[in-house]
Amino acid sequence: MSGQKVLPSRMTFQATKNRLKGANTGHKLLKKKSDALTVRIRQILKQIVESKNEMGTSLREANFSLAAVYYAAGDDIKYQVLQNVGPSAGSRVTMKVDNVAGVKIPVFEKVESEGKASDLTGLAKGGQKLDQSRVTFTKAGSK
Repeated sequence: MSGQKVLPSRMTFQATKNRLKGANTGHKLLKKKSDALTVRIRQILKQIVESKNEMGTSLREANFSLAAVYYAAGDDIKYQVLQNVGPSAGSRVTMKVDNVAGVKIPVFEKVESEGKASDLTGLAKGGQKLDQSRVTFTKAGSK
């Protein structure tokens, strides 16, 4: 605008004032949007850090329980477990879209399927340890 010659009239003054007002309004809207996204990102990062800290201890416990299963039932238990895995997954992940200040953010949620199949794995030996290990791994996966 500084390189152009502007006629000093009330009409150009009014037009310039309106453009400045529009620019200020746009800047305020963008600032609110930026603040809302910053708050949401900080919430997500806080949740990630908490989950990461919890996962370390829960996975340690789950792997220790798996070692107890191998000790109680022997190394051949993994083949029995693989043979008895059902055709569909027990847990699924669904995605929803969260709208934060006009920006679509994907939100993932874990959905547990209903009903537990009757599992006779480890009936001869190590069945209780196998069930305990299954519970600890399920808890670790839910965090």
